[in-house]
Amino acid sequence: MTPIPDIEDILARLVAFPTISRNSNLALLDMVEGLLGPAGVRLERFHSEDGTRSNLWASLGPGGSGGILLSGHSDVVPVEGQDWTGDPFRLRAEEGRLYGRGTADMKGFLAVAIHAMLRAASRPLARPLHLAISYDEEIGCLGVRGMLDVLGTRPERPALCIIGEPTGMRIANGHKGKRALRACCHGQEGHSAMAPDALNALHLGAAFIARLQDRQDQLRATGARDDAYDIPYSTVHVGVMHGGTALNIVPNRCDLDFEIRNVAGEDPDAILAGIAEDAEAAAAPHRNRFPDARIEIEAVSGYPGLETAADSPAVALLQSLLGRNDPLIKVAFGTEGGLFQDALGVPTLVCGPGHMAQGHKPDEFVSRDQLAECARLLAAITDELEGSASPALTN
Repeated sequence: MTPIPDIEDILARLVAFPTISRNSNLALLDMVEGLLGPAGVRLERFHSEDGTRSNLWASLGPGGSGGILLSGHSDVVPVEGQDWTGDPFRLRAEEGRLYGRGTADMKGFLAVAIHAMLRAASRPLARPLHLAISYDEEIGCLGVRGMLDVLGTRPERPALCIIGEPTGMRIANGHKGKRALRACCHGQEGHSAMAPDALNALHLGAAFIARLQDRQDQLRATGARDDAYDIPYSTVHVGVMHGGTALNIVPNRCDLDFEIRNVAGEDPDAILAGIAEDAEAAAAPHRNRFPDARIEIEAVSGYPGLETAADSPAVALLQSLLGRNDPLIKVAFGTEGGLFQDALGVPTLVCGPGHMAQGHKPDEFVSRDQLAECARLLAAITDELEGSASPALTN
């Protein structure tokens, strides 16, 4: 039998692939399939429309429903403009930490999951173990949707999905939903010496931003709340503003990129409807002089929030496998969890090694202790799948 590579070796291989979002991840998947395929793992790819990226679905054990799904994304955020101590795409070990792009978010979990699949391949599993690896998660959870569109038509359903995003190996049962949007503000150009005779699209955009700030104040004061979050209410945030070509030209267009992050008790469509009213209120006073004055809002991307009941049998099972009953948490960042939950109707939790505080930064790292704790959890999962009659693993 071919020796199973250790977790750090697998992680080093994963980190070496610069799978920045929108770049190809096919070479990384070739490597993963080269490890899993000879071990007898069933493999299936779901390609992007242009064929440059793919999701990977890997399965062990009997067919049918039940069992556990482990899920992670293969893409990472860019490193440009960040001051790294070493090569971000070469794993570096120092004082119990493993440095490299994606070590925390979330190739560390993928390395442990691949290792667990290889170890489980020789076990007589009574329930299936699945691993899903997606692409383009970092730019709006875009890639996984094609795979879920297909899996959602199949009768087989896992009993539990674990998203391995970094939580310090705490169990998170929720996160906010997100809508990424673009507002195109249309004014009328003119010479800056005659600025009052034109409609400055940047000024129109600024007026819209002021109304978004008022909308945020309203959500904070009277909107739905969930005190499990550090920010316990829904938020509206403007991240990018583009407009203008020269100082002596009144710009006729301004683009704003903004987002909504909603708690489960807040309807994002209702928030967006209010924001559309804000856009009209900002543009309407100018329309007598400038008939084309308007603010158009278009959707860019988004994903649903995650909300798994604290009293779900899936929570109790994962707590027992971890061997502790820490209070549940909810994370500020988004995951693919809501998409899995909606598409497959599967109880979904977030639990993985490392901390998001180290993600997306120079010298990103995950600790060896965190990887070891994750490995113990996945070993316990394998034991449970081998002989379990647990109702929580039957779907």
